[in-house]
Formats: sequence, structure tokens, C-alpha cells
Amino acid sequence: MGRIIYFTGGARSGKSSQAEQYIFEREYSKKIYVATSIPFDDEMKSRVKKHREQRGKNWITIEGYRDLIDKISQHVEGGEVILLDCLTNMVTNLMIMDRDCDWDHISMSEVDKIEDEIKKEVETLFKYVKEKNVDLVVVSNEIGLGVIPPYPLGRHFRDICGKMNQLAGQYSDEAYMAVSGLQLKLK
Repeated sequence: MGRIIYFTGGARSGKSSQAEQYIFEREYSKKIYVATSIPFDDEMKSRVKKHREQRGKNWITIEGYRDLIDKISQHVEGGEVILLDCLTNMVTNLMIMDRDCDWDHISMSEVDKIEDEIKKEVETLFKYVKEKNVDLVVVSNEIGLGVIPPYPLGRHFRDICGKMNQLAGQYSDEAYMAVSGLQLKLK
């Protein structure tokens, strides 16, 4: 039965490094990295390159944010670990990509529909892992500690991402919060 290990924290808090360290300290037969970001600009391309170098070459890298079970199932045999970095980018892409929404004038019923679709995507992945002999390390930004965003898209994102983070916390077997490079065990 698979386990879910959840790392959260603010931007640049050290959560990805802590998640990678967690994995390096255990002897997994195979390491799978699920990259959910879409590097649109030079800054993101530089971050992706830095993360690749930091991890090393002994990883299978899968890029995507939708239908992840289809993408990872061919690599899962048992004894491996999947690092999902990060849930925040996954939620962003599921909210924005392949959609033509006017977020300034969207109805709450449409927002609820989008949230339900995202929840289904995330929960399906978590349930898949729980049924397999594979661990999932989830990295996500804690976005609820800041000010309320002044625009509708920001508020909807904060709400949906916050609920997906709660889902990750609920499904997790272990949970940690990174603060200024320090690690707090939550669960």
C-alpha cells in the first residue's frame, strides 16, 4: 500500500529541497519526478534546469498536470517513489490551461464546477497511490497565509488551491511545513 508524504510552505521556503532530501535518505528502487510547471519564460526555464541538476540523473521525468495516472502507470512496478512538484502548479494549469474563462465575471457555479474537476484529478491520483506499492511525495505552496488577493482569479485560485492542499493533508501519512529552510513536522 502506498504512502503520501506532503511538504508545504511559502515560496522559497525550502520545501522542494526538503522533499528531495526525504527521498534521497530512503532507498527507493526507482525515482519518478512529475513536473507540473510549464516553463513559459527564461526565469522558469532556469528554475527547471536548477531543479534537474539538484536531483541528479537517476530520475524518470514526466511532464504534465492532467491525467497523471496514464502518464505514470507505465513506470510503476513497486518500490518506487513519485515526487509531484508541485501541486500548486498543477492546480494553476488545471484552472487556466485549455479553458476560456472570464475570471472577472465567472459565476460561482462555474467556479464550483472547475473546482470539482480539479478535486477529481487530484483525488484520483491520491487514491491510485494508496492502492499501489509506491510512495508519493507532494510539494505545494501554502498560499493562505498572505493577504486576500484583490482580483477574482487570485481569490478563486487561493480558495481552490487551499482546498487541494487540505486534501493533500487529509490523504497524507506524513506532512511537513518548510519555514525559512526549517522543517516542522505536522503529521
